[in-house]
Amino acid sequence: RIHIKEMLMRRSAQAIAALVCLSGCSAFTSVTPSLATNAGALRSFRTVPPVAMAGLLPSGISKRIGDLFGLGSSEMKAGSGMYPIIGDESIMDKKAHGTSATPVQKDLRWNCDVGTADKICNFTRHYAEFAGYWETTSFLKEVNREGETTYYDSNTGKPLFIAPRGRTFEAFVKESKVHGWPSFRDEEVVWENVRCLRDGESVSVDGTHLGHNLPDRSGNRYCINLVSVAGKPQK
Repeated sequence: RIHIKEMLMRRSAQAIAALVCLSGCSAFTSVTPSLATNAGALRSFRTVPPVAMAGLLPSGISKRIGDLFGLGSSEMKAGSGMYPIIGDESIMDKKAHGTSATPVQKDLRWNCDVGTADKICNFTRHYAEFAGYWETTSFLKEVNREGETTYYDSNTGKPLFIAPRGRTFEAFVKESKVHGWPSFRDEEVVWENVRCLRDGESVSVDGTHLGHNLPDRSGNRYCINLVSVAGKPQK
């Protein structure tokens, strides 16, 4: 009887959490004005995991939902199966060099333009390299087509993405060409170093602007500026 009672209580708590999340669907659209005009690129809120939705709600409500699910905070831990991991806006607070502590590296991979990279990474959060820019670089000539490639923060050199994972290189390139920017999936993100803000902006934990999460029917899709992930690894 005790076991049944505990099970019923847990299911009730989960049901309450789910209802709170669903009632917050209007908040989901209100905090994403930059994506509202591209509603077709957004998943229905019904497809967003309740815990992930919790990260989009006010911190008080989010904390209660996190507690109900045993997470303890709105910033979910990698490996919980709930992505993206939501970061606080303070990540992008002003630092010594725009939103970052240091400028971009001077010798970026794939002949990426350093000036463009520095603006996008550190000073221009709501703009991007032009669609297809990545195809004008030496990326497709130099990238490893037979295995995984690690993409490093252009400022810090920390690993941010590893791709392709769970698909072929050809599938990765095809999707990226369709959307205009290198496009990564949940399993290709190094969550230790990457966060998404409440408006979908993808950033590094050190304040580098990367791109945006534009979910489609297959799940989260992180459209990332190549100039933001063209760094060389930390020594």
